[in-house]
Amino acid sequence: MGNTTIEQEQELVLRRKLDLLLRTGKLLVESAADTNRIVRNMNRAAAYLGLPEEKLHIDVTYTMLAVNLSDGSHSYSKFQKCEKHGINMTAISEISKLSWRAIEQDYSLDKYEEELERIANKKRNYAPWLVAIGAGFACGGFCKLFGCDWISFFFASICAYIGFRIRARCIEFGINLYMSIAIAACAATCLAYLTSFTGLSSTPYHPLLACALFIVPGVPLINFVDDMIDNYIQVGIVRAVNTMLMVGAMASGIAIAMHLLVMEDVVIDKKFSELSMTPHDPYYIYAIAAAISAMGFSMIFNIQRRLLWVVALGGVIAVCIRNFVNFELGLGPVMGSFVGSVTVSLIAVKAVHWFHVPNHVLTIPSVIPMIPGVLMYRALFALINMHGVVGEVTIAVYNGINASLIILCIALGVAVPNIFARRYIAKDRQRFLQEELQKRRERGKFVEW
Repeated sequence: MGNTTIEQEQELVLRRKLDLLLRTGKLLVESAADTNRIVRNMNRAAAYLGLPEEKLHIDVTYTMLAVNLSDGSHSYSKFQKCEKHGINMTAISEISKLSWRAIEQDYSLDKYEEELERIANKKRNYAPWLVAIGAGFACGGFCKLFGCDWISFFFASICAYIGFRIRARCIEFGINLYMSIAIAACAATCLAYLTSFTGLSSTPYHPLLACALFIVPGVPLINFVDDMIDNYIQVGIVRAVNTMLMVGAMASGIAIAMHLLVMEDVVIDKKFSELSMTPHDPYYIYAIAAAISAMGFSMIFNIQRRLLWVVALGGVIAVCIRNFVNFELGLGPVMGSFVGSVTVSLIAVKAVHWFHVPNHVLTIPSVIPMIPGVLMYRALFALINMHGVVGEVTIAVYNGINASLIILCIALGVAVPNIFARRYIAKDRQRFLQEELQKRRERGKFVEW
């Protein structure tokens, strides 16, 4: 009877450990961590919990986590649903630190669970109204990077602020995410079109290019590339489909706005086609715009306040290098965007040790200002305004392919250096982990299942 009771108690403890492991993974999945990071952090948490890696099996999908612990005579499995997907860079960073801290400081299961709850329930670093302002200025920064004047910068910021708040309200009311995106893009575009009649700006149509770019799914896109390279094909495909649906919803909202307002399609299309992509402002102007845009997206992604200046500097480096390679060296926007993102990613490989945060916390907001909004809108307007004239399809496809290549190169530039660096330092981290576990054994705090 006594042995049976002990076995039952051990099984209850084991199931609690598996539950804590799944809750750790759930926080990472719902905060938009890449799959490799999710698995690495879960394995580290499992090491703290005394769950041997050779007996542990982890399966990650976009909406479900599964863990199995088995040996020759026992097998235990648990599942965890992941539903509330968002972007929370602070949570990703804190989970990583918690997994190390729990090992080094001999956390009890109660202490570890308490820390998990604190991270899960922690208020975001920025109030909703402040995030909306950040999103507005992020789009204003985009607008300035596209060549607008400062009046249009503020018009784009105001329209994006309102669009961002509308999307948030739609989601609160329970409206489908993609429908909410379409509604927000439609509203922001309508407002941006109305500002063109004020006569206050010398670049009245530029806010149309930037007012809905707060929707750009940069994190899912880069995670998709990361997952595909790391051979997490299934999750990567789901992230890619999610990215396409978000972009499609944004495009649909813009198209609906055009038809609702009966815009002067030919005039606007001509304006966008003639829009020069050669920088005509000094580099410091583009540096300011890039910094503003990078900080705005950092607020959307809930990055720690102490890192805002770091991300702003990353945005400046990425955009200035992109422009230098593109225009001064004449290598084109695709190569310029790739070199800019690679440079930021390589710097971040070292900077993560200075600021103690994951690589993507620094790189993703820094490279988002390089998104080719002008080409995206040229492709969109060319498709919407087709009248059967020879060459229309060619123009739409040309701009669409160029925009897609630039976005893909940005994602690759961020992902590839990080993956190679991660593999390079993996052995050192594994050795350090084993050393910490050995210290726990010597202190008598480590009990393996």
